[in-house]
Amino acid sequence: MGRGMTAESVRLASVAVPAEHGGWSLTLEPVLLGLLVAPGLPGLLIGVAALFAFLTRTPVKILVGDRLRELRHPRTRPAARFAILYGAVTLGALTGAAVADPPPPTWWALAAAVPLFAVQFAFDVRARGRRLLPELAGTVGAGAFAAAIALAGGAPVAVAAGLWVVMALRSLAAIPFVRIQLRRAKDKSVSLAQGDATQAAMVAAATMAWWSRAVPGPALAALVALAVFHVAAVRLPVPTTPIIGAQQVVAGLTVVLVTALGVLAP
Repeated sequence: MGRGMTAESVRLASVAVPAEHGGWSLTLEPVLLGLLVAPGLPGLLIGVAALFAFLTRTPVKILVGDRLRELRHPRTRPAARFAILYGAVTLGALTGAAVADPPPPTWWALAAAVPLFAVQFAFDVRARGRRLLPELAGTVGAGAFAAAIALAGGAPVAVAAGLWVVMALRSLAAIPFVRIQLRRAKDKSVSLAQGDATQAAMVAAATMAWWSRAVPGPALAALVALAVFHVAAVRLPVPTTPIIGAQQVVAGLTVVLVTALGVLAP
């Protein structure tokens, strides 16, 4: 325990701050991409709502999970307070975005992601949120924020849908890779062939999306480079967990920036 850290602050942090460090990046990357492609006040407010919805998930899953297991811990009351606080900011930001009157497809994009978030939450409250399915569902759903923000800023529906595709493919490549690296760090068995197949499938899907003009060429190039890095990295000595996380932050920002440039370039 660090200097000045108390048991109370540790307990509060456990209910107020998500433990999934990679979740921060995979939630904020779509927000950044949407704002780069089509900036505006409604999109910014949707981005704020996305951030606080991500924060809300932690205390809410604690509350619901404890209720399902008929448990009551000292963390229950602070979890309820943080859930109310974060939830209020989320609803306030969405209300502000609605008042700004963005195009109707903005809300369709968010509504389309609700089933994916529901799958993730159903696993979360049963303490199974670290499984592959809920992680993929949540991160693919988060890609809807890029589409919604772009739509709110006046981007065409086809462009917004392409942004969601890019973010979904980035997540589908990153999560299996990180899981392999974390298993390697713990000296557990891994299937490199299965990991390679995942990266190949992502590249194939990205190529089809580019061929159908759903995503720009630079986005395809960034996703292919990401897959090549993943295939190579699992065959090198595994780095520490913070390094793995930093690599993914850099990779995600690269995909976001290159995709935005590809969309905005004449």
